[in-house]
Amino acid sequence: MKRPDLDHLITGWRGPLLAGLLTLLAGLPGLLLLPPLDRDESRYAQATSQMLESGDYVDIRFQDEPRWKKPVGIYWMQAAAVATTSDVDDRQIAPYRLPSLLGAVLAAVAAAWAGAALFGNRAGFLAGAILGTTFLLSTEAGIAKTDAMLCGAVTLAMAGLARIYMASRAGETPARPYKLAFWLGLGLSILIKGPIGLIVIVPALIMLTIWDRDARWLKRLGWGWGLPLTALIVGPWAIAITIATDGAFWREAIGGDLAPKIAGAHESHGGFIGLYLVLAPLLFFPSTLLLPAAISAGWLRRAEPAIRFMVCWVVPAWIIFELAPTKLAHYTLPTFGGLAILAAAAVVQPVGKISRRVGAALGLFAAVLICAIAVYGLTAFGGSTAQTWATLTVVFAAMAGIGGAFLLLNRAAVTAVLTAIVCGLIAHAALSGTIRQLRLLAVAPQLVKAMDRAGLSPRQGLVAGPIAITGFHEPSFVFLTGRDTELTDAAGAVKALNEGRPAIVEGGDDVAFQTEAARLGISTKSMGQVKGHNYSTGDDVVLTLYAPERRLSARTMPPPSAPVASRAPVAASVGE
Repeated sequence: MKRPDLDHLITGWRGPLLAGLLTLLAGLPGLLLLPPLDRDESRYAQATSQMLESGDYVDIRFQDEPRWKKPVGIYWMQAAAVATTSDVDDRQIAPYRLPSLLGAVLAAVAAAWAGAALFGNRAGFLAGAILGTTFLLSTEAGIAKTDAMLCGAVTLAMAGLARIYMASRAGETPARPYKLAFWLGLGLSILIKGPIGLIVIVPALIMLTIWDRDARWLKRLGWGWGLPLTALIVGPWAIAITIATDGAFWREAIGGDLAPKIAGAHESHGGFIGLYLVLAPLLFFPSTLLLPAAISAGWLRRAEPAIRFMVCWVVPAWIIFELAPTKLAHYTLPTFGGLAILAAAAVVQPVGKISRRVGAALGLFAAVLICAIAVYGLTAFGGSTAQTWATLTVVFAAMAGIGGAFLLLNRAAVTAVLTAIVCGLIAHAALSGTIRQLRLLAVAPQLVKAMDRAGLSPRQGLVAGPIAITGFHEPSFVFLTGRDTELTDAAGAVKALNEGRPAIVEGGDDVAFQTEAARLGISTKSMGQVKGHNYSTGDDVVLTLYAPERRLSARTMPPPSAPVASRAPVAASVGE
């Protein structure tokens, strides 16, 4: 019986489906293994949990502070995921990450769909597989924020636009599903992250029109029903939030968030022009070895309409992101779909000698960087439990780099990229496992465990809430302990103890805390200590748990059948 070849396995709908499954496998380890991350992920998750608790799905808040930076789309998706698969009181981060994973899958499927139509089934599957397994997208797929879903929405819009463009170039009438994909992707991108998707889509439209010296194809986008559809997606919430906040949302989102990013390095997130080009080999891994071939194809085959479209997808937006003073590694992610399709289009044809040699070198360089990151994390923040995961990361990253380079140099480009993808996927999963075991970085989860062991969690019913904490005011702790968590100073911690509530005091506040407690005659009973590293600030932290003198009465305690944590003092070092 003849074994089915790759082309048979990826014919028709199978190619996009298989690319989506690979993306699912690439994103799941991060979704399941990583603790709540600071700071953006936990802010998004906490704001979503407050929506579910309050029933207010219009206004966006983190504790009592308005969070008027981004539109509501990702919060609604997270709320739906949590309501469907979990419970808001569980304080598990994984359900909040599901929309990001689905966004990554959408991006891979859309890239495969467009790539297959433009360059054939093999190129289509490879485009989706390359995009879905890049370290950048597979990492964002396991983080509960906007960027993976934004990538999915923009890739869907650009895939639909590519089909419209190619049909128009062939003198055909674009099918309605192509237009629907474009307008749905555009509307979704706006609801997710405002104008960021337009930074990719609009320059691509303009550059294509100028390059072709023909704007007639733009009439075939379906403006008559597409614009109303986009308005229907975005408009109801936009009107509701304007009324609810008296326009303050837009003043804060535009004047307080978007404008500073354009004017300067917002929140110290700056970088030099060319930073994204330098980061590309790392972020595009394990398919880094195809970057030179993709660039070469974009230049040498620019006369081909399909290649020209991909160039217009990637280049204008990339330049805009490079010129913008505020820089974060994930900003260029919406362009990765076009880059992946270019790489796939290049690899299904013979790859030139220079592209093969440079690609092999870049792939090896990126693999070395991945190995170095794993080793650094292990030596600086890890323990014996992280060694196995770090070893797997190094071994499979090296296999992706070395195996891919060897095969590429020997003219087996498709086999090279498939080998790199499989090994890179395992390396990324192992890296997620490594990070999970870096307990010095998981300060908030270790604090919660220490509170439970000492009987200081208000949810156990042994002490009143909310808990007060000084110094470590990170959103991950708020997410794990709830909206009412009091972020305070030394005097506030003493006040909490006086009111019968537990307190956590960071080492830098300890002297002031003890002085204020002595002045008021309040005893301070240490119930444990957590040591770790706050990666958001770059500082080591030592956090001491203090129990109040007064505990709740037996009437408020859990029934005898319920497990109750020991009240004995706990010494909980995160590094253990």
